[in-house]
Amino acid sequence: MLHQQNLTVNAAGHLAVGGVDAVALAGEYGTPLYVLDEDMVRERMRLYRDVMAQAFPAGSRPYYASKALCCKALCAWAHEEGLGLDAVSAGEIYTALAAGVPAADICFHGNAKTEAELRCAIASGVGLIAADGEEELARIDAVAAALHARPRVLLRVTPGIDPHTFAAVNTGVVDVKFGVPIPTGQALAATRTALGMKHMDLAGFHCHIGSQIFDASPFHLEVDVMLSFLDQVRRELGYTVGVLDLGGGFAVPYTEDEPVPDCEEMLRRTAERLDARCRELDYPAPAVLMEPGRGIVGAAGVTLYTVQNVKSVPGGSTFAAVDGGMGDNPRYALYGARHSAVIADRAGDPADRRVTIAGRCCESGDLVGEDVPLQAPRAGDTLAVLVTGAYNYSMASNYNRVPRPPIVALRGGESRIIVRRETAEDLVRLDV
Repeated sequence: MLHQQNLTVNAAGHLAVGGVDAVALAGEYGTPLYVLDEDMVRERMRLYRDVMAQAFPAGSRPYYASKALCCKALCAWAHEEGLGLDAVSAGEIYTALAAGVPAADICFHGNAKTEAELRCAIASGVGLIAADGEEELARIDAVAAALHARPRVLLRVTPGIDPHTFAAVNTGVVDVKFGVPIPTGQALAATRTALGMKHMDLAGFHCHIGSQIFDASPFHLEVDVMLSFLDQVRRELGYTVGVLDLGGGFAVPYTEDEPVPDCEEMLRRTAERLDARCRELDYPAPAVLMEPGRGIVGAAGVTLYTVQNVKSVPGGSTFAAVDGGMGDNPRYALYGARHSAVIADRAGDPADRRVTIAGRCCESGDLVGEDVPLQAPRAGDTLAVLVTGAYNYSMASNYNRVPRPPIVALRGGESRIIVRRETAEDLVRLDV
């Protein structure tokens, strides 16, 4: 089992999450069940907030990347802990506003924003819009003119850096769908276009190099490339940047063989690199934004299932079939992402079996994991899959018309529902 302070084995031999018995949670709320340690989430939010306030230039702050897990409670927690909010759709903006997040604290992202979404963002008064390229700059300018508004815009650029992470979450190389590349000269041209727009203010630049970054070196490269670009913009276009968004990408370990990143050290070293580069170039230090999502909620989440049956193929695999799967955790089916798991009823026993955790969907590829170290599973057991706070609920579907699970938050040893379980009535609500 992963070595996390919020995961323990209690006197009954059960897995406890944030001090709360996981088997009891499964019995009270049913399975599948997303469990989220609110205390841990808030602690992580405060870490990013405090370190950025101390180490980076004035005005720097983290923006919670709501794509990792978006619901009203999460948006409210981020606001209460002093974070901004990164949204990538009108739906995420609506959720944040409904949770009481001021529009000025929202940054609107996305590589294919519709005119309706831009109208929503600009009319709501979001604090920043990350424009993905020249065509989008023109759309933003036109919508702003029609609404008699003047939004603050970040131009998203791609620095041409490969952080050596999964291809599906690598966003910093040149040949990618996001932003405009620096090495080709297109970013400079788009900056010139942005500065010429009449109904927006270019506040600065946004970049993001990928996810699951375990050390500071990719961020150092990012700072080096971006500061060289900012200096070029100042020299050739006479524009000095006030805001630099370095994106997110802070990793979380999903299995015991992955290292535990020191995010505080990564932030401080990145701030030192920024300060050094600004001094070398005699460049006024910009306010820095960063967008942790997975790094805030990933490790705080656990998904609980009930084992429905166990079967072994002679010479092959042992399958533990659970009452969830790719509908609530599509990460393994999408890109082979691994998760640690534990039989919550016997969490203190040795994980001496290799088990394939099979989902309930009518797909042979519906697996939560293969060859997973696990205690011997039995029908009726509560099986806990760890580190599911990010990109599980947010990517969940109703494939096979299976309702999505609820989310239960844990705080101070108490539990409460923050997203209710879907019902069969919910599934047909939009049918005509």
